[in-house]
Amino acid sequence: INKPHKNLMRLIEAWSSVIKSLGFGHWSLAIAGHWDPRYPQARQKVAELGLDSVIFLGEVAEADLPALYSAADLFVFPSLYEGFGLPVLEAMACGTPVVCSNTSSLPEIVGDAALTFDPLDVEEMAAKIKEALYDETLREEMREKGLRQAAKFSWEKTARETLKIYREVAIH
Repeated sequence: INKPHKNLMRLIEAWSSVIKSLGFGHWSLAIAGHWDPRYPQARQKVAELGLDSVIFLGEVAEADLPALYSAADLFVFPSLYEGFGLPVLEAMACGTPVVCSNTSSLPEIVGDAALTFDPLDVEEMAAKIKEALYDETLREEMREKGLRQAAKFSWEKTARETLKIYREVAIH
């Protein structure tokens, strides 16, 4: 969580905006990932903004991720860039609605199954989080679309597509 491209500081600022504009509600922001005490900025930002609703989970075992995704009302992925963005796909496969940045491979991965935002725009990020949290019908629609979208990505399908290309190349 100490990597600047993960955009954690803007996520914390966006969460502060969500809480201030809509009240606490029953939501918390759970942040998962290895935390290096040499980089205390995220925890300092949470303290500076007085956010009692932010929980740092630390590193989560891969085997525990499906339970964590499934328990969440929403998965927010604010990265500035990603090679692929596997966590977004994992969350959708668990039926968790996704709100993510509109950069690199993420729009292609999520299709129309997620709300996207400019990762440099804290207020836009906050607006998309609020929209998803406070519209249960939208979350259910995102859940269904996310499951369908995630089903398009599988190792079996990847293997079939790769084999198809190999066969086409071998024929020519």
